[in-house]
Amino acid sequence: MRICHVSPHLPPDQAANALLPAQLGQWMRERGDEIVYVAHEAAQIKTSDGSSDLAGPVRWIPRRAPSRGLTRALKLDSMRVARCVTAALSTIAADAHMLHLHSNGLIVEVAAAWARRRRIPYVLTLYGTEIWHYAPRRPVDPFTRAYRGAAQVTLYSQGLLERAKALGLDRPGLSVIYPPVDEAFVPRDEETRREWRLALGIREPLFILNVKRLHELAGQRFLIDAFAHLARQSEVRLVICGTGHLRDALEQHVRTRGVADRVTLAGLVPHDRIARYMAAADVFALPSLLEALPTVAVEALASGTPVISADHPGGIELQAIFGEDVTVVPREQPEPLERALGEFLKRPHRTLTMTARHIEERFRPLAIVAAFDEVYRKAIGPR
Repeated sequence: MRICHVSPHLPPDQAANALLPAQLGQWMRERGDEIVYVAHEAAQIKTSDGSSDLAGPVRWIPRRAPSRGLTRALKLDSMRVARCVTAALSTIAADAHMLHLHSNGLIVEVAAAWARRRRIPYVLTLYGTEIWHYAPRRPVDPFTRAYRGAAQVTLYSQGLLERAKALGLDRPGLSVIYPPVDEAFVPRDEETRREWRLALGIREPLFILNVKRLHELAGQRFLIDAFAHLARQSEVRLVICGTGHLRDALEQHVRTRGVADRVTLAGLVPHDRIARYMAAADVFALPSLLEALPTVAVEALASGTPVISADHPGGIELQAIFGEDVTVVPREQPEPLERALGEFLKRPHRTLTMTARHIEERFRPLAIVAAFDEVYRKAIGPR
């Protein structure tokens, strides 16, 4: 089968809609499928060639530049990007059996229209913001047309699916496929965890981890506020992995709260190093304001590390799946987060056996590939 993935992001960007097309492409290529990509150039980190670890060739599409005045009014830059997308698809995907579109935005909307004109079926995978912030434009909304025209639509969580239905987006071919967690994220023995902590530069006996883009919706400011009180009471380190426009502001906030010597802003961290952080941590903190189903939290659980999450829909769904290995606290409130972290750090423990079973059944590559196999079969139909 020849499959073209179209996404606003690919590695080295670290986002769910970058990781899934990269991972899924690798797994499908290993079984003999042919994979190609159309994606925007990296937004988080600039590289000369981000395609070396991908499953097939990529046509990189420049992002829209900030515009004003007549250029903005006439949507000249959007037209330029749309022409680039169309030309790339006509070159790389003309003989594809199907397209797999990820998330939303101009690149996805143009790809959906291109596929419809050529009667090529496409699958649309939605990750969260497309539904949480859904507001159709009138009189014709390109995202809604892309959504309605898809042969199959997969969503990252049950909560997201229910939200889509509540917004009037119920349709045939809806399904939930959870984010994949690869085999790098597994529990480690105590000796390995100690060795990894030392290698990562962590000397404190207790260690809280957060992995998320440095953005207002990630809620790291509330985590730093909660941590500032904990740091006065115990020897504990907070590590935040991720990059983003809030880095300078968060560095200043850490200094203001007097915990600069206890907080590590690690920046953009490679995947294999993230796996070490996950296994070495005592607890994973996810104070986000909004999540569908947070992959990073599932990676922590797969590594044997319990999670304390804000009460966004993803956190609530995680708790429903994993039970007592996920603690949920109110959003945007440092005090309940501080109390939950403090109680956990008094009695650190690893995740339950049942959590590992749920990971294997719903989140490992074999389960994800099987689920997308079924979706692809339905999308393409008899061949």
